[in-house]
Amino acid sequence: MYVSALSDGRTITMGKRLAQFIGSSLMALMVVIPATAWTGGQGQKAKPLKEKENPLLIGKRNINKRQLNFYSIQREISLGRQLAAMIDQQVHLVDDPVITEYVNRVGQNLVLHSDAKVPFTIKVAVSDEINAFALPGGFFYVNTGLILAADNEAELAGVMAHEIAHVAARHALENFSKSQLLSWAAIVPLIFVGGGIGYLGQLGASFGLPMAFFKFSRSAEKEADILGAQYAWASGYDPNGLVTMFEKLRARHQREPGAFSKLFMTHPSTPERIKIVKGLIARFPEREEYIINSWEFNRVKERLARLRGTARKLGAQGRPAGQSRPTLKRRRPSDDTQQQGEQQPEQREKPQLKRRRP
Repeated sequence: MYVSALSDGRTITMGKRLAQFIGSSLMALMVVIPATAWTGGQGQKAKPLKEKENPLLIGKRNINKRQLNFYSIQREISLGRQLAAMIDQQVHLVDDPVITEYVNRVGQNLVLHSDAKVPFTIKVAVSDEINAFALPGGFFYVNTGLILAADNEAELAGVMAHEIAHVAARHALENFSKSQLLSWAAIVPLIFVGGGIGYLGQLGASFGLPMAFFKFSRSAEKEADILGAQYAWASGYDPNGLVTMFEKLRARHQREPGAFSKLFMTHPSTPERIKIVKGLIARFPEREEYIINSWEFNRVKERLARLRGTARKLGAQGRPAGQSRPTLKRRRPSDDTQQQGEQQPEQREKPQLKRRRP
C-alpha cells in the first residue's frame, strides 16, 4: 500500500507485493467465474444424481425408508407364494427348458444388480399380451407376447427391470397398507405400465376386488422407471432399451388399441414419462460398452414363435437366429451366416454391444 511519503522502503516494497497478489487474485477470479458459469450452463448432465437415482448406490441404500408398510419380508414372500400358486393353476406356463432357462437367467442377473431383498421365481406365461407382472415376494411372470414384441435383449431386460423395481420398492404392499385392507387376497399384482392381463383381472374379480386396486400411482410408476433404468445399467444393458420399449408400446397402442388390456390406459407410456427416463440415463456414469442383444435372445424368440404356432420371418421384430455377432452402436449384419437350427456351444460368440464413442 502506498500510504505516505514517510513510509520506509521496506514498507513500500511489501505494499507492492500485496498489490501484485491482489491483482493476480482478481485476474484468477476473472478467469474462474466465467468458466464456472459455462460449466453450469451445460444443462441437466451437470446435475448430481440423487441417492435414488444413482446406480452406483444400488444395494447400499434404503429405497423403502419413510414408506408405510405393515408387512415383513417373510410375510411378503408368504403372501406372494400363495397368490402365485393360484395363478399357476389358471395360466398356461411355457415348459420349454431353453426358453425358461434363458428368461430366468436374464431376470436373475437383473435381480442381482437391484435393491430387491427377496429371491425371485421367474416363469414364462403363454399370453399374446405385451406385458409382464410381478407379485409381492418376487414371483415374476413374463408374457410370451412381450418376448416376441421386443427387438432385442436390452428391451426385454428394460421391461423386466421395471417390474423388479416394483417389487424392490414394495409398491403393492404399500398400496395394501395404505388401503388398510386385511385380506391377503387383496394384494395387487404388479403390472408393467400399470395394466393387467385377462386372467389377473378375472382373479381379482373372483375376490370381489375393485379394478382400482390394480392401478399404481404416477409416483410409483415413476419410481419403477427410475429404478428399473438403473438396474438395467448396472446389469450391463443399454438402459435406453426401456425407453425404446416405451416408445414402441405407445406407438403400437395408437395403431392397435386392441393389442393391450383396458387397464393399460391407466398408466400409458406418456411423453413425460419417456422424457424423465431419458434425462436420467443421460446423467448415468458412462460405460465403454452396453449389451444390446445376444444370439440367445434371437434363438429363444424364434423358438418361441415356432412353439406358439406363429413361426415367421422376424423382420422388424428382431434379427434371425443366425445373427450372433456383437451389435455396436449401429447394428451390422453378421459376416457369418448360419443355417436353420441351433448354434453349437463352441460356435457361440459374445453378446451384441454398443460402444461409447470417443
